[in-house]
Amino acid sequence: MSFDRALGGRPGQRLYARARARLAERLTRLGVTDPRVLQALSDVPRHQLIPEALRDRAYADTPLPIGDGQTISAPSVVALMTQALELRGGESVLEVGTGSGYQAAVLSRLAERVVSVERIPRLASAARRRLDELRVANALVYLGDGTEGRPADGPFDAIVVTAGGPEVPPPLLEQLAPGGRLVGPFGQRGTQQLLRVRRGADGVLSREVIGQCSFVDLIGTHGWAA
Repeated sequence: MSFDRALGGRPGQRLYARARARLAERLTRLGVTDPRVLQALSDVPRHQLIPEALRDRAYADTPLPIGDGQTISAPSVVALMTQALELRGGESVLEVGTGSGYQAAVLSRLAERVVSVERIPRLASAARRRLDELRVANALVYLGDGTEGRPADGPFDAIVVTAGGPEVPPPLLEQLAPGGRLVGPFGQRGTQQLLRVRRGADGVLSREVIGQCSFVDLIGTHGWAA
């Protein structure tokens, strides 16, 4: 089901749909080339997944505050990180840091199953509600320490970490399936390298730097202290 149908196809929603289409055009100029990722960004109503007071900025390519000292990434960052996961449609994906639910909604269009972990109760509850309102049936939100992953639901074909940690949490690497990809920001507080980690079919891990970035802190047992 399309999100516009879930929202009732109201005229205001059609205006937002046109804004999303323009956003997708801008993303192509920023290096987003995967047509499935572009379509997902065109489909997902970001304005429904942020505080109502910020909806007039929903499709600007900028991060936005969502409360509790947290932000959601700019759409271009979401798109580039999602593209780096190289999803084909049948994967099980772990997201560390649900935030508003926007990234989970995008992933829900590209993978078979999304498991998302959020440490802040208010954000986890709000994300669950918003995803339910959009009738996203293949994304589950759990309250917990995302740096521990979700071993009961693993292994995962892809893992995306949406906050900056000092290093890749070992439990996440343990839950990455052979052939899987992990994407996330790691390094110093305030400035990180965006990494992609691959686990080969033989189990060997390889790492590559995608770019420089700056994310809010990854808090948890295998991240920064609160």
